[in-house]
Amino acid sequence: MKTALHLSLVVSLTSVAGLFASDLAPGEDSGRRDSESDAVKAHGKVVHQLNPHFGELHTSRPRRSSGISYHGGPLILNGVNAYVIWYGNWSGNSATTIITSFLHSIGGSPYFNINTTYYNGSGTHVLNAVTYGGSTTDSYSQGSALSDAQVQAVVSSALASGGLPTDPNGVYFVLTSADVTETSGFCTQYCGWHTYASISGSNIKYAFVGNPDRCPSACEAQTTSPNGNSGADGMVSIIAHELEEAVTDPNLNAWFDSRGEENADKCAWTFGGTFITSNGSHANMTLGGSNYLIQQNWVNAGSGYCALSY
Repeated sequence: MKTALHLSLVVSLTSVAGLFASDLAPGEDSGRRDSESDAVKAHGKVVHQLNPHFGELHTSRPRRSSGISYHGGPLILNGVNAYVIWYGNWSGNSATTIITSFLHSIGGSPYFNINTTYYNGSGTHVLNAVTYGGSTTDSYSQGSALSDAQVQAVVSSALASGGLPTDPNGVYFVLTSADVTETSGFCTQYCGWHTYASISGSNIKYAFVGNPDRCPSACEAQTTSPNGNSGADGMVSIIAHELEEAVTDPNLNAWFDSRGEENADKCAWTFGGTFITSNGSHANMTLGGSNYLIQQNWVNAGSGYCALSY
């Protein structure tokens, strides 16, 4: 979501035991502010808001609005490459397997196909193609309390060292272990964000996604999760959110609505129809043989609507 970096806490954190369905319309009570669009452009990043309804699952109801508009900027059209920087201590954490499997599976899925409803000024549509480009590790090179500038430094270091290739068609995810925070507002103002910068002479798109285990009531939809790792499963949903926004609005000047919300923002923390997995958690899709609970995305067709597939 397009929001100021230092906006005061926009939602109250709640802790509700159990999961139950709700018919709250997508976007209602989401903590968004009409004036946020210009502020975020000045600061240069787009954040994914906190979960204002922890413990509740929100289903889909078509939004009656003007939809989403194109503002002339570029998109990542011909397939996106997803890279991961494992920052901090991930030893023994199944997240490295869960998230890698997800990134291997999302391309070509009915879910990512929603992004094919977005196009550039020539009418060329986004391809339903995501390639997992690989990963590298960073053991606290910038400490355990990262500023926005230090997140960029982590990405720059990974490219300069050759740990990851310099790829203008890539999105680089800085994924932090639960002992790491981001000082501009992780857990108090956002769960993740994406932006871009000139790094190694290229326009590089990157995202920060913190571990929701640091603040479950702010950044997790449920504490019992499909893959038995609530932090990793929570990160999958946030990664999906940031990936689809980075593809359709990589330079923050392509697709967003009159409130400054990008496609995934318009459906944030709504999950559509869900099913119960063998461990009692909720999920709403199966990719590559694994179950996930992932926030819906905005279909840019007709009057627009939140969905899990297209």
